[in-house]
Amino acid sequence: MNKVTVATCIQAKQAWESGLKILLSKNKIRISSFLILALVQISSVYADTAKKIESEISERSGSLIALQVCSGCHGKTGQSISNQYPHLAGQQKVYLRIQLAQFKEHLRKSANSMAFMWIFGGDLNTQQMNELAEYYAAQAPMKGEKSDSPLIRRGEKIYTEGNPNSGAPPCVLCHQKGAVGNAEIPRLAGQHANYLYDQMNIFKHTQNRPNGQAMMVLTHELSDTDIRAVSNYLGSLNSEEQ
Repeated sequence: MNKVTVATCIQAKQAWESGLKILLSKNKIRISSFLILALVQISSVYADTAKKIESEISERSGSLIALQVCSGCHGKTGQSISNQYPHLAGQQKVYLRIQLAQFKEHLRKSANSMAFMWIFGGDLNTQQMNELAEYYAAQAPMKGEKSDSPLIRRGEKIYTEGNPNSGAPPCVLCHQKGAVGNAEIPRLAGQHANYLYDQMNIFKHTQNRPNGQAMMVLTHELSDTDIRAVSNYLGSLNSEEQ
């Protein structure tokens, strides 16, 4: 093959590569445009859905919202099935009212809070939040689940006596005997153990729970095993087997 032929082949290869780059560049633009258009359409659908939810919710009473909307995650009487979502049955009315306001204002920032409660909580008015708090507070107290965890006794000791080794005070000082809570202090007896464990870790490792300064301090005095023990103990309270 002579030099002219080689040069011609090289030029042809370069021209082909240049053409391919241009084609890919154009396709990227087309693909990007398609993605942008798709995202705009999805955003439009989401916005329409949010407006529809807001319109529907704004006309309902708190008890009706509890039965028709909240029950999907929390159960009709506030006794949820999944441990991702807390029991609300028999929860302190003042505590519930505060939490609903914080969801509405986007102050609680856990993954589930942002995914669910920011949407639904943002559409509630003052009367509806009061009615929801009254509805759940009036239900029979949440039922715990019997546990065979070897950590139960350790959790009970920390709850009632604290942990002198780390300096953690007893939980009973705020959450009351039997973990029933009081006003803005929540009922913990019978709550999902895994939910309690997750929340205590949120207090310990993040700033995502407003009004939780006391818990932020306390949880830093507890080891992971301590937190698991207290969670298991509280989750076993008020169980039908007790």
